[in-house]
Amino acid sequence: MSAFQHRHASHCESGVMAALVTHAGLPLSEPMAFGLASTLSFAYIPLIKVGGLPLVAYRALPHAITKGLRKPLGLTMQVETFRKADQGVARLDELVAEKQLVALQTSGFWLPYFPEDLRFHFNVHNLIVFGRDGDDYLISDPVFEDTVRCPKADLTKARFAKGLMAPKGRIYFTRSTVQEPCWGKILPAAIRKTCRTMLAPVPFAGAKGIRSLARAVAKLDNSGDGAHARHFLGHMVRMQEEIGTGGGGFRFIYAAFLQEAAELLNLPPLATKADEMIAIGDEWREIALAAALMIRGRKLLEPKLIAAMLSTQADREESFFRALRALV
Repeated sequence: MSAFQHRHASHCESGVMAALVTHAGLPLSEPMAFGLASTLSFAYIPLIKVGGLPLVAYRALPHAITKGLRKPLGLTMQVETFRKADQGVARLDELVAEKQLVALQTSGFWLPYFPEDLRFHFNVHNLIVFGRDGDDYLISDPVFEDTVRCPKADLTKARFAKGLMAPKGRIYFTRSTVQEPCWGKILPAAIRKTCRTMLAPVPFAGAKGIRSLARAVAKLDNSGDGAHARHFLGHMVRMQEEIGTGGGGFRFIYAAFLQEAAELLNLPPLATKADEMIAIGDEWREIALAAALMIRGRKLLEPKLIAAMLSTQADREESFFRALRALV
């Protein structure tokens, strides 16, 4: 395996997996890791609550990239969780002593190198431990430009945080090397899988999920101070802007994946679709901006306006993925 090199990424899980696979012998970009795992998605699930409000997700569930890359790349991953913190600490120390590159699931809230204004309770932040210096672990956190250090006590607290999607000390790593795959086979399959997700005939996923969110937003009561409506819109924006990559970031990552796929498959129309996906990402950013201005009181609180923007976005994404499916 090659010497490990830290790489800055837009999103933690795709950045970690790209780094692990590259270290295992196959140079892999973050967009390729994201797209090959068919991670792009949308979900609006009222039955699942995050902070007391319905789950709104712009990508597949956590661990989807870790799992999704195994089959197309023939990747062997070892995943371990622990009931007790001391067991998890001992296992990590054992692997680090063997000079094994180890990825961890953590809560970013308890990582002291995070700026205070960026800390919130979210238990699926991924990072890589690549060494140890005394009581400090040497960490490659893909959302930071440079490597960082973290005291053992703080990292342990982050690894065994409680709450929704508690990490339970989860570690994952590979000891195998990764060979060049048959791109002509695995790329079209990955794209078709994403299309199936975004065109799923269920009310909570894909384009239909966006429409369901639009209907929920349209029903928000903006009378009085509109406290609940502001809270709901704020939750929607936060799930898009903070628990992810910022703005339409997942759409931008997928656009970069389509650009790479266009070259590997010698299929120029895919590059045109990449440009369309960038425009879709820009529209998500406009929705977030419009909602944020209403939340801050800088514009009149009009949930129905946001709902209309979401409905238009649903139409755009449905049309896009129908055309993409026909292309591949």
